[in-house]
Amino acid sequence: MKYNYSSIPQQSWLNYFKNAKERLFDNKHGKDKNRSVFQRDYDRIVFSSAFRRLQNKTQVLPFPKSDYVRNRLTHSLETASVGRSLGNIAGYEIVKKYPELEKDAGVHPTDFGHLVSAACLAHDIGNPPFGHSGEAAISQYFNSEAAQDYIKNLTDKQKADLQNFEGNASGFRIIAHTPENQSQIEGGLRLTLATYATFAKYPKESLPGRKNEKQASLKKFGIYQAEMEIFEEIAGKLNMIPQHTDEGKAWKRFPLTFLVEAADDICYHIIDFEDGFHIGYIPFETIEKRFLNLTAGTEHFKKNRYDKILAEDEKINYLRSIAINRLVNEAARIFTVNEEGFVDGSLDTPLLDLMPKDLRSGLNAIIDESIDKIYRSETVLKIELAGLKVLPDLLQKFVGANLYPKAHKQLYKLLPQVYRNGATDYDKILNATMFISNMTDRQAVELYRHINGVELPGY
Repeated sequence: MKYNYSSIPQQSWLNYFKNAKERLFDNKHGKDKNRSVFQRDYDRIVFSSAFRRLQNKTQVLPFPKSDYVRNRLTHSLETASVGRSLGNIAGYEIVKKYPELEKDAGVHPTDFGHLVSAACLAHDIGNPPFGHSGEAAISQYFNSEAAQDYIKNLTDKQKADLQNFEGNASGFRIIAHTPENQSQIEGGLRLTLATYATFAKYPKESLPGRKNEKQASLKKFGIYQAEMEIFEEIAGKLNMIPQHTDEGKAWKRFPLTFLVEAADDICYHIIDFEDGFHIGYIPFETIEKRFLNLTAGTEHFKKNRYDKILAEDEKINYLRSIAINRLVNEAARIFTVNEEGFVDGSLDTPLLDLMPKDLRSGLNAIIDESIDKIYRSETVLKIELAGLKVLPDLLQKFVGANLYPKAHKQLYKLLPQVYRNGATDYDKILNATMFISNMTDRQAVELYRHINGVELPGY
């Protein structure tokens, strides 16, 4: 469906939520008196196979030896928990300020928490093996000479989708796309329109690049050409603010996306740092100092209680919980104070960038320490280099097999049915790429070893 974006009414929470509970391609869904539609979205994501695969995808360290260290699944669950708190705090304030939301659109304050939590749960669902280095490996492959014969018939925008591979766009495809040969039911997980919109951190197509560090919604892209028509329908029904140019399509974020981003950032910075301590990369004295900078002097920090804790890991657990609590309450406060700017699109800045100076300074110190001691550690760099070898090799083989199945019969048989074929070269290449991207770290390594004869199944 095409919408006349020039006729979008003046932005308000009510206009955003008029069609928020409608499901993608599934308007005749039954009601559940025990769960809100957004709680049902959460449950659909939890029970999806793509979500389960996150348990074997990298968060800080690939293949962590410690069971304590988070993977993408535990990170997503923790982010969803933080997102629920952020949404609930903001929801009660916003519905109190705009009672017509509950009266005219049936929006309960807790709907904000359930909606943000569902989007948080799915926020990493499109990440390839080896995390961000996996994204770089896929992008490098499609920019290499080896891939040029495969992508020669693609449009510039289709090429850009692959040459700037983006986990956010893959995530949207996973939750909104149904393979043609899998089901007659369109819409992927068939979530509510609001959950899709809240998930879309970067609601734009890949071209033009327009990376704008001052506008959060334009830093990356988040919609492949294959899903652009679907997203246009969602954006139109939710009255999202367009930022279209003659060259490309983009929208301002759905307001609650800023809470999803904040939940992810809080968990990413604080909990990755905590994991750095548990794997021995960050000494206790350093993490204690950094966490105390965020917690000491707050109403929840009790020095007499802290001093009685003997074990270092329990001290860190105590400080981490208070640090997250402080950041959650501050982020929710900033969001509600500035909600009009997020609604009308005039404010397009991550919530953590709007934090008071002392909190931003404390977080920046943690980020710098994490980059130096964790993300650039020898183990991480070695595994990332392995990913730069594994993923391009798999792409070369399976993209070729999907484009030319008769010439690659054995490889083509290894390609699951849902990823086979496609109406165009772009669809075939994107399907094969999603097959590789959807793998866990271990699946990618094992498949690489098997098809290259490095290791044989059962030996």
